[in-house]
Amino acid sequence: MADRNLVWLHGEIKTPPFSDEARRTVGFLLRLVQMGRLLSMPDSRPMPSIGTRCHELRVKDPQKRVAWRVIYRIDADAVIIGDVFAKKTPKTPHGVIESCRRRFKFYDETSGRGFPNE
Repeated sequence: MADRNLVWLHGEIKTPPFSDEARRTVGFLLRLVQMGRLLSMPDSRPMPSIGTRCHELRVKDPQKRVAWRVIYRIDADAVIIGDVFAKKTPKTPHGVIESCRRRFKFYDETSGRGFPNE
């Protein structure tokens, strides 16, 4: 299987606001996903509230005292990034969930990608 491309719909991973360590951790974990590895807790968890094949990458940044989240979806040919944010509450904010749903829907409608029959 060829590596999946990264498609950025929203957000970015850069220092600052990420510490160098957190930025590298996110990059390493996204690279694993690109290579076809399905991550699990504590690094990632499924996000069925957003949609099928959607996940939340979870990275602690002790230098910045923040927990970063990267919402992504795994398609046949790409890993699509829906959002990047600092998590400040126990639950993923409703606005983030809704924004990601809209972004992934728009991506599917305009790119012709994704999985058939969904």
